[in-house]
Amino acid sequence: MAGVDFNQSDLDYLASRSGPSASGVASSSSSGTDRKAKDVERGSGSASSEYADPYSLRDGYKTPEDLGSLKRNKKSARAVKEFYKRQNDLIAALLKPMDEHTEDAKQEEGSSQTQASSTRPHAHLLANIFLCVLQMYAAIASESLSLLSTGIDAVFDMGSNMLLFWLHHKAAHMNRDKWPVGGARLETIGNILYGFLMGSVNIVVFIESFRTIIMRESDEERNALHLASLIEVSAAWGIKLLLFLYCFSLRKRSSQVQVLWEDHRNDLWINGFGVIMSAGGSKIVWYLDPLGAMMIALFVIISWGSTIYEQFELLAGKSAPHEFIQLIIYKAVTFSEEIEKIDTVRAYHSGPDYFVELDVVMNADTPLWKAHDLAEQLQNKIEALPGVERAFVHVDHETSHAPEHTKSRE
Repeated sequence: MAGVDFNQSDLDYLASRSGPSASGVASSSSSGTDRKAKDVERGSGSASSEYADPYSLRDGYKTPEDLGSLKRNKKSARAVKEFYKRQNDLIAALLKPMDEHTEDAKQEEGSSQTQASSTRPHAHLLANIFLCVLQMYAAIASESLSLLSTGIDAVFDMGSNMLLFWLHHKAAHMNRDKWPVGGARLETIGNILYGFLMGSVNIVVFIESFRTIIMRESDEERNALHLASLIEVSAAWGIKLLLFLYCFSLRKRSSQVQVLWEDHRNDLWINGFGVIMSAGGSKIVWYLDPLGAMMIALFVIISWGSTIYEQFELLAGKSAPHEFIQLIIYKAVTFSEEIEKIDTVRAYHSGPDYFVELDVVMNADTPLWKAHDLAEQLQNKIEALPGVERAFVHVDHETSHAPEHTKSRE
């Protein structure tokens, strides 16, 4: 689920408390745990029991035994089983106190930073600089279009590393007076610009390779096999393989390592395919070389086109996942007894993170100071959730009015 997290102990706790015997609210001593939830959810300031469940969501949790029985009783058991697994995950996330979501996110972020530093990103940059020089020399020396495509990809690998380092530093040191929203969107904009540049260069390679195929006068003439260039690119492939294997075990612990791993994975295909097509153009049929360059360029164009589309969605304000909105609704309605209803909830991207707009309804006789303090507490809790950049909580006394900001939504 995007933006929220839970661990196996949460699921084990729910499994131990699920079923008809589970009450609406678990006691604080259940499952051998005595921790108190730190939120004021459904407590009006008093500590509630761990995994408080005012709406009896726990009754819908399916134990491993329940899921096992589906396999024997239903033809469509696999689809139903996957549905209940997702439902279990959602129940675990909803019942988990907001402070624990925040604490888990901090621990995960600290672990990610540790893992990212262990990959030595500067070493990856130096490796990409070396591979860039090696592959461009091989492409120029061999006059192979396939190797030229791999060389251009190596140049842009080096460029992307430098750009990401610069953007990360720039985003961390943005002038808040000039840029009040901070630098969160800077890397998204950089990815879009870089993707356009990468796609444009590969369009040129694609067109040049296509022109070479249709303008070739002799079908017998082939480029000479440049063994040294093939060895150099093969050596680059071997280095990429080592980097790929190094990042493989750490890829799920850090988004930065995940990006490096995906980059190395793509480079293995590009470099290996480039060597094969270059050698095939020299020894088998001449047009294999430009055809290989066209295929590599097309792969890069499609890959970066998909990335640009995804980044545009983030800047354009794409809605947050439905599960995340469900989490916000549940946490808001259970935050305090003073909150009677939830009027409107919106959560959408503004760059990589979410903006959350929330309208809650309180009794018209609620003192201003209490309404303000509760709204501010709820806002702070939501902003502390992972993936949330800003939250805005508006307090109403009824739901019969037109939705706020109607003009901007038309």
